[in-house]
Amino acid sequence: MTLELAALFASITPDLGTIAATAPPRAGAFAVWMDRLSPLLPIPALLVILPLVWLFFRQTWRELDEDAHRHRGEALAEGKSDLRPFVAMAMAAVILTLQEYYGGRGFYEENIHPLLTKLDVRFHGKLGNGLFKFDELLGFGWWAFARIFGYVIPFPLWKLFFPRDSLLDMGLRTKGFFAHAWIYLLFLAFVLPAMFLVSHQPDFGSYYPFYRNATRSWLDFLMWEAIYFAQFFALEMFFRGWWLGALKTTLGSGAIFAMAVPYCMIHYGKPYLEVNGAIVAGIALGSLSMKTKSIYQGFLVHVTVAGLMDWLSLFHRHALPKVFWPPHGG
Repeated sequence: MTLELAALFASITPDLGTIAATAPPRAGAFAVWMDRLSPLLPIPALLVILPLVWLFFRQTWRELDEDAHRHRGEALAEGKSDLRPFVAMAMAAVILTLQEYYGGRGFYEENIHPLLTKLDVRFHGKLGNGLFKFDELLGFGWWAFARIFGYVIPFPLWKLFFPRDSLLDMGLRTKGFFAHAWIYLLFLAFVLPAMFLVSHQPDFGSYYPFYRNATRSWLDFLMWEAIYFAQFFALEMFFRGWWLGALKTTLGSGAIFAMAVPYCMIHYGKPYLEVNGAIVAGIALGSLSMKTKSIYQGFLVHVTVAGLMDWLSLFHRHALPKVFWPPHGG
C-alpha cells in the first residue's frame, strides 16, 4: 500500500527536472513553482487590500446603508414597492449580453466589414485606402461604439421610467471635484507600483495595446487611445454612475458590491492578475464615486492606468512608434 501511494503521489507530482527543462531560459525551480502557484497569489493580496479599502470607505458605506434603510422604511410604511432593483438589473443584464454577442470585433468582421467592402466596390475603391489602412481600428471603433451606446442608453431610459430621479445624481455632478483631487493622487500612489510590477509579466506585453497597429505611428496610437478613453468614460458612467445611482437607495453599500461582480467579469480574457485587480478596482472606484458623488476621479484613475499600460507594453518591447503619420501604403 505504501508503495502504491508513493507511485500515485509521483504520478500526480510535477517533476522539477522536466519542468525546468521546458521552462523559459534561466527559470529556476523557485520561479517554476511560483508560476504554478500564481493562481493562488491574488487571494492573500485581496485579504490584505480589501480590509484597507474597508478602513478608507467604511463611513461612506455606513451612510449609504443608513440612507437605504430610511428609504425602504418609508416605502414600506406607505405600502409601496421600489421597482428600481428589478428595472436596473434587467436593463444591465440585457445590455451586457447584447454587448458580448453583438458588440465585439468578431461581429464586425463577420457582418460589418463585408458591407464596407461592398460599399468600397460600389464607389470604385474610393474608400479602400482609408478602409484597409485602418481596418483594425475600425473594428475597435465598432467595439467602442457598442460599449459607449450600451453604457449611455440607460440614462434616458431611466429618466423615462423614473422621471423624478435626477440624472446628475448618477455621478455626473462636478461640484467638489478639486476638493477630492487628493484621493485621485492617493489611488495612483497605490495603483502605479502594482501596475509597474504587473507590466513585467510575460502575458502583459503580448496583450497590450489591443490595437496592434498602435506601433505603426503616433497617429495610430493617439486615435486608439482616444477611442479607448471614450469607452472608459462611458464605462464609468454605467458602472459607477448609473448602476450605483439607480440602486443605492434600495441596496445601500450592497449596490457597490453587486456592481463589482459584472465589472470583474467583463475583464475575463485579460491577464489573470488584471482580472483579480478588477475586483479591488470595482469596489474601490465604486466607493470613491459614492464618496465624491462623481465619476470623474475614477475616470481619471482609469485612463491614467490604461494609457500607461499601453505605453509600458510598447516601451518594454521597444515598439513605440517612430513616426507620426502611418507609412504610405502601410
